[in-house]
Amino acid sequence: MTFVVLDNCIKCKYTDCVEVCPVDCFYEGPNFLVIHPDECIDCALCEPECPANAIVSEDDVPPDQLEFIELNAELSEVWPNITEQKEHPAEAAQWDGVPNKLKYLER
Repeated sequence: MTFVVLDNCIKCKYTDCVEVCPVDCFYEGPNFLVIHPDECIDCALCEPECPANAIVSEDDVPPDQLEFIELNAELSEVWPNITEQKEHPAEAAQWDGVPNKLKYLER
């Protein structure tokens, strides 16, 4: 089992989770973070650190967001690794909680 970054991270991209990850399994895209499923050790340290509540256990992914399991796996293979917290986007707070943000994902 692994943890998965979901829809609400898109355009919020808080990186608080990155700071606590003991295995550096986060990867960064233009406006979204993903977790590499083969690197995640299921420690759960990242989940409570996400201000957008966008990280959940693979077993808890809502049915309407199951595609994010594969999306995390796919994009973690091509995006660069991120190991340090960065400033979040200026508009992050206004995007937090906006539903159905997949159409805004930048690859």
